[in-house]
Amino acid sequence: MTASPALTPIRQDTALGILCLCAGIGLFSVQDLILKLVSSGYPLSQAMALRGLTAMPLLMLIAMRDGGLGTLFTPGLRLMILRGVVMFVAYATYYLALPALPIATAVALYFSAPLFITILSVLWLGERVGWRRWGAVLIGFTGVLVMLRPGASLFDWAALLVLVSGLSYGFSMIMARRLGTAETAPAMAFWGNTVFLVFALLMALAFGDGRLAGEGHPSVQFLLRPWVWPSVIDAALMCGCGVIAALGLTLLTQAYRIADSNAVAPFEYSYMLWAVLWGWMFFAEWPDGVAWIGISIIMSAGLMVLWREKVNDLPPAFELTGAEPGEDPR
Repeated sequence: MTASPALTPIRQDTALGILCLCAGIGLFSVQDLILKLVSSGYPLSQAMALRGLTAMPLLMLIAMRDGGLGTLFTPGLRLMILRGVVMFVAYATYYLALPALPIATAVALYFSAPLFITILSVLWLGERVGWRRWGAVLIGFTGVLVMLRPGASLFDWAALLVLVSGLSYGFSMIMARRLGTAETAPAMAFWGNTVFLVFALLMALAFGDGRLAGEGHPSVQFLLRPWVWPSVIDAALMCGCGVIAALGLTLLTQAYRIADSNAVAPFEYSYMLWAVLWGWMFFAEWPDGVAWIGISIIMSAGLMVLWREKVNDLPPAFELTGAEPGEDPR
């Protein structure tokens, strides 16, 4: 919760690449923390709209540095917009789950994305997957079942939202692998953010007056709560998510430019460390024994997928952006 398009690595520096990736992952983990903090007082559409508005000029500046604004308007524009819609589903479902789930649980379930990407690469791209990677996928989904605890009193249907997010994200990455041969990473990120902003405003029109709001599940409240005038601090936090998206994009893009993707991709799992830390510090959340087992299984399976792809000289299934290095994984 990340193969480069028109850009070619300018200088190999694995250590610096890993440092850039870990810094970018750390930034994006702060975005999860912010959204969980504001989810108790603001609607999702308001947080998403402020994030999208703040990120827009920053992403335009990045596009200008990477070839000019003309790179945003290409024959692949329609497919980039379609991919943006899929990414919006991935973002929205993940964000909606945050108020109801511990951050560590949400992040662990989101790491099912590499497993979905492996399956979709066979169905959509016709790639060949060996028995070892299929075994890793099956093991990974066993870990997902452990985390979900179906039938147990601790089961929360919001966990299914994260799986929808992982599946949607996986599908968007498969689309990125095709787009990445002709489109730049900033172009895909820009149009993804544009779709993100448009749909956030449409959500505001549908639910922003609060007429459907009420007591109920935290995820439903986050969706239907009315817009309110934010405090200065809360407004800064929500706008800060846009800055995080742009800076994180730059750091992760740089990581995949200057280092081999198979060398840096495993460090995306450092996200889990931040998720546990923020959950413990801000929400008194700590995974229980069963959760740790599920987390370990999912992470091990994901690393196995990455390792087998390195052995077979394939693009990592869970580069944060597939063919689009450095895009916001959320």
